[in-house]
Amino acid sequence: MAAEQSDFDVLIVGAGISGIGMAAHMEMMCPGRSYTVVERRENLGGTWDLFRYPGIRSDSDMHTLGFVFEPWKHEKSIADAPAILDYLNRIVDERGIRGKIRYGHKVLAADWRSDEARWHVTAELPDGTTTTLTANFIYLGSGYYDYDDPYDPGFDFGEFEGQVVHPQFWPEDLDYAGKNVVVIGSGATAVTIVPAMAEQAGHVTMLQRTPTWMFSRPAKDRIANVLRKFLPEELAYRITRWKNIKLQDIGYKRARERPEKVKEFLHKRIRKTFGGRDYDVAAFTPPYNPWEQRLCLVPDDDLFEAIKRGKADIKTGRIARFVKGGVELESGEVVPADIVVTATGLKLAIAGKIAVSQDGAPVDFAQRYYYKGCMFSNLPNLAVVFGYLNASWTLRADLNSDYVCRLLNEMKAKGADVAVPVLSEADEAALEEDDIFDFSSGYIQRSKHIMPKNAVGFPWRLNQEYVLDRKRMAEDPVDDGIIAFRRVGANVSAPEEQLEAAE
Repeated sequence: MAAEQSDFDVLIVGAGISGIGMAAHMEMMCPGRSYTVVERRENLGGTWDLFRYPGIRSDSDMHTLGFVFEPWKHEKSIADAPAILDYLNRIVDERGIRGKIRYGHKVLAADWRSDEARWHVTAELPDGTTTTLTANFIYLGSGYYDYDDPYDPGFDFGEFEGQVVHPQFWPEDLDYAGKNVVVIGSGATAVTIVPAMAEQAGHVTMLQRTPTWMFSRPAKDRIANVLRKFLPEELAYRITRWKNIKLQDIGYKRARERPEKVKEFLHKRIRKTFGGRDYDVAAFTPPYNPWEQRLCLVPDDDLFEAIKRGKADIKTGRIARFVKGGVELESGEVVPADIVVTATGLKLAIAGKIAVSQDGAPVDFAQRYYYKGCMFSNLPNLAVVFGYLNASWTLRADLNSDYVCRLLNEMKAKGADVAVPVLSEADEAALEEDDIFDFSSGYIQRSKHIMPKNAVGFPWRLNQEYVLDRKRMAEDPVDDGIIAFRRVGANVSAPEEQLEAAE
């Protein structure tokens, strides 16, 4: 049963960081345009509302994970989920966004109708019925991973009699006080959960098949907090944000250019934290170079402090089987466990698993090229956010929101209904493909087959260098000779062959 139809200039999918950022940009840059935000959950926040595991926090500083237009005012720059949700709620209230969010709308399908220059979007409501909304432009702020199905490594829990928990579906009533907990995994989630659970658990073991490079830093940014005392809030925020962007950029490039030096630096930091105490250096030495996967942030040395207190430890090895009282490794060692937490990673999803089609024909994103890390070749009036692998997600979200708003204003100025990045068959055949997802992270490697294409040269790529992207997006004209603009049934500014390709 279909419900009533609604029409908007822009439909924003997702009320997390990406969606809220786009809504805020709409309010600032396109005040005359109508929009709505549809969110499948009953709360805003996306990732920060979904995950409820102990200690959940940002793994990036909030001066870059925060928006360019809204200063981060909390004392801690490595923030927990409640603080991030406070930040997002303040934005939607102060900027008049809250009334434009429709909760309980799970987008199932979106079909572009060329004859109407509109998207027809089907969303499922909490009672199981569907509603159809139409919009001229869709902005997908639906994240990059599967909300319903996390990665399953296929564990057979066999004789294990304890409780098994996945961080993506954390039970509110989980009682782990005084119990032995094994957290399987060595990524950001595991590194967060282990010290947080160690506060109440009897003992927590982080069981890793492969170590991860870790980097410790204070949860509070001393320079940021000093600047806030002497400068206006917005100026202090801009300075701190740019400082952190540059430091991140320098650190990433140094890791790629001089990996041995960065390895030495990271080990030195860990040795200093342990203060001469014995520790297993192999547990902190991955078989890959720094920044071939994301570094795991350890704020205030919390993981290392839990290990020093004897409340936590790290075991490296492969699981042979699960036994009644714990986890048996291939070495024969049994790690005691009352609770097993499977922090084994995410499963990526493209376009929020929405069935996107163009005049009824399914769109295979793996056969489309990214355009400016934002849109896709020959797909009209649709933009997406896929954040940086080597920097904060919001840096890309801000760039894309700003670009799309400028694109919408260009369309309005030209009297155009359609904007499409045109890539002819001949031009596509001449492109050289590039593997920009050259990170060795499991969730990346497992998902390459569904990823859109990337060319070596801009603009047909999802670039991984924010400072350069920021300059390009600001300086390149919206009407760049690649984007074709048209009205339904009328040529606005594009050559005839571009229009044929666009259709």
